[in-house]
Amino acid sequence: MAFLADALSRVKPSATIAVAQKARELKAQGRDVISLGAGEPDFDTPDNIKNAAIEAIRRGETKYPPVSGIVPLREAIAAKFKRENNLEYTAAHTIVGTGGKQILFNAFMATLNPGDEVVIPAPYWVSYPEMVLLCGGTPVTADTTIENGFKLTAEALEKAITPKTKWLVMNSPSNPSGAAYTWDELRALADVLLRHPHVWTLTDDMYEHLTYGDFVFRTIAEVEPALIDRTLTMNGVSKAYAMTGWRIGYAAGPLPLIKAMDTIQSQQTSGACTIAQWASVEALNGPQDFVVQNKAIFQGRRDLVVSMLNQARGINCPVPEGAFYVYPSCQGTIGRKAPSGKVIETDQDFVTELLEAEGVAVVHGSAFGLGPNFRISYATSETLLEESCMRIQRFTASLS
Repeated sequence: MAFLADALSRVKPSATIAVAQKARELKAQGRDVISLGAGEPDFDTPDNIKNAAIEAIRRGETKYPPVSGIVPLREAIAAKFKRENNLEYTAAHTIVGTGGKQILFNAFMATLNPGDEVVIPAPYWVSYPEMVLLCGGTPVTADTTIENGFKLTAEALEKAITPKTKWLVMNSPSNPSGAAYTWDELRALADVLLRHPHVWTLTDDMYEHLTYGDFVFRTIAEVEPALIDRTLTMNGVSKAYAMTGWRIGYAAGPLPLIKAMDTIQSQQTSGACTIAQWASVEALNGPQDFVVQNKAIFQGRRDLVVSMLNQARGINCPVPEGAFYVYPSCQGTIGRKAPSGKVIETDQDFVTELLEAEGVAVVHGSAFGLGPNFRISYATSETLLEESCMRIQRFTASLS
């Protein structure tokens, strides 16, 4: 359609949203479908956070907020970064957006010119490259492997950087793989970045509080303080506090970048919802026992899913360090024939046939830039996860 902007031809709809929609349609037709595509906790927002929102409404906190966020929230964000990440920021170095997506989009919109490159390790969250394209930049994929835990190596980063590179996007723990970087792994990447002072780092730490076992979360500006003046550290309340629908993301970074993002946001959405911001103040400053309890539940689910998937013929599922996803390889099913008679040639074929044969909706790995894999979200009950994995085992056993 000639009326529409050329930029739309550069982007694809979200594959994760498409899977969820397909599952809803099949359920509406009466099919027994279990959807494992959703990237949100199945827990309810804690009562203390809900009550903070209700109290804010009763106080009349219902007017336009400052574009960059209400002062108590920006102060809470600065305190969080100091307390949990050893990062020294003032409230002025922070910004609040309508979800993490807006933070990322504003950062790219404020910095990218045509020809600027953004290095994105694959597998990646589906929105990163699309945002870069919409903002006029060029996404550059740096591949990882299942053997190195889907983590970017110093060698791969060095190879991906050119004189046109403006950003490196880091996501730890990762959506879709659950991979999380240790101090030593971040140290190796930081050494590369120190040799390339024109490259900035955008680190998406949205799953920070969902790491398992003895793993200790670190963020890159904490590992190498010299990078803090060219790092945007992004986070939010969505995952840790089960607040996906409240739509609050936040970040901290150098003042010139934060001011530029504020300018973009002032002409775009202005400030995020005041009620959600006051709820987020309570999330960051209030009791954190909810986070610890949920982490233990997620770890049990992770262990269940990994164990059962590794019993499925042709599936290899690594153990992720964090988030609430697994990213198994379905390489062992490629070339086999599904019950429908269709030969599985790609991971997209695999997930399509799995949905058709067994009613399990997952997302194909090629949507995240690396296959043949698929992503499962284990942010649902153990009962549903066990049933889903049994269906996957049955499906892979049926392949000839």
